[in-house]
Amino acid sequence: MVALLAAADRVEFSFARDHVEVSDSVLSKQMSALEQAGYIKVRKGFVGKRPRTWLSLTGEGRRVFARHLAALREIAAANGVGLEHA
Repeated sequence: MVALLAAADRVEFSFARDHVEVSDSVLSKQMSALEQAGYIKVRKGFVGKRPRTWLSLTGEGRRVFARHLAALREIAAANGVGLEHA
């Protein structure tokens, strides 16, 4: 989920749900946990009369994700696997 959010400024909840292929309730629980940790921002609003929810990474969320990718690259390099584009 964080990798999906890292690729955009913000995404609509339904877009995220469809791309990670989980139910609304599963995604909602995960987003609540990430929001409480300070890694994502959840913004609610309307498009016309229809309610919408948008998700985005916070600055801290982006920093944590970058550190996570760096750690994965180190592990891969130590095992002779190239992750240049990850």
